[in-house]
Amino acid sequence: MPLVSVPGEGTRPTTDRVKEALFSRLESLNMLADARVLDLYAGSGSLGVESASRGAKSVELVEFNDKAAAVCQLNAELVNKVLGSKVVKVQRSKVESFMARVADAGVDQWDLVFLDPPYPLTEEELTLVLELLGPRLSSYAVVVVERSARTPQPSWPVSLELLSGKKYGETRLWFAEPAGE
Repeated sequence: MPLVSVPGEGTRPTTDRVKEALFSRLESLNMLADARVLDLYAGSGSLGVESASRGAKSVELVEFNDKAAAVCQLNAELVNKVLGSKVVKVQRSKVESFMARVADAGVDQWDLVFLDPPYPLTEEELTLVLELLGPRLSSYAVVVVERSARTPQPSWPVSLELLSGKKYGETRLWFAEPAGE
């Protein structure tokens, strides 16, 4: 689904090649139809918007940067208009604050989560977000972490286990799922 715009400086959009491969994989896993999707560090919201256009039931875009959050809002309004319902919502918030709020509120669990954090985010900060995310996942959820191919594999908390990883040029995707009981 085409976006209204992208934020520009300070964001690193997912390339078309990576997005195509990612959504092909998610469709093969049957992860999009009626999914509850969370897009953390959303940037333009392109991954969440694409999920909505492919049948997700609800999508939450979380972005702290003012300019990027405004672009997320424009893109959410566009896809909601096209779909005829308010599937995509935007939260202007730091990811850690958002995760703490939803944990305290007992918010529903997610089926698909995208994390495409900015490069300056440390591995320790990413691990903390993954730890906060673990209890908020459905039993069949998939978590997708997108990082530079030069960064190490995330340190998975005990609540998540690695399914696979794949490198696409300068980008690496890691797929994880809730750890078995």
